[in-house]
Amino acid sequence: MKPAVKICGIASEEFAAEAAKRPIAYIGAVFDASGRSPRRVDAATAKRIVAAAGGRLKTVGVFAGHGQDEILAIAEETGIDVVQLHGEYGDDTVRAVKAHGYEVWKLYGGGDAGSEDATLVDGRRGTESRLADWTLASRLKLQGRRVVLAGGLSAANIAAAAKTGADILDVSSSIETSPGVKSAELLDRLLEALSGK
Repeated sequence: MKPAVKICGIASEEFAAEAAKRPIAYIGAVFDASGRSPRRVDAATAKRIVAAAGGRLKTVGVFAGHGQDEILAIAEETGIDVVQLHGEYGDDTVRAVKAHGYEVWKLYGGGDAGSEDATLVDGRRGTESRLADWTLASRLKLQGRRVVLAGGLSAANIAAAAKTGADILDVSSSIETSPGVKSAELLDRLLEALSGK
């Protein structure tokens, strides 16, 4: 089965509208409590990004360093569909967020699966995007998990990444002309590479 595509780190409603015209399933907005990410947006911008997607795509909020109450407040204000948790979040946070009706993806931290809806395998270190452990992604799939694979995915390797069996391929910096500025042309090239054209 062909994996779904998520474009993460969208910082403008204009690009969100462009993305919604293409065969992808998810777009993501980054809420980085540390303020270090060049793709970080505030809740008001994220709300406009969600609106620009026009309900044609599922919208994902990426949270790092936020408390549970803050996550829920931002999710409610922006209207996102999915909460993606990076960092040290326990299963109690996952269950609490899910109880409010959100799908939850959680960064793999070792051990057995918890209550999350999908496990994220990511190669990112700080603001640097590195290739993730594809073998780990394949192993988690064999355990029956739903897997999101992120980190260093590009037009050059996305067809190979799809062979890991990951359910969702999460792309960000490789379709940018500068940090946080996405290109519709580069997105089209990526989708062509995935489809084998």
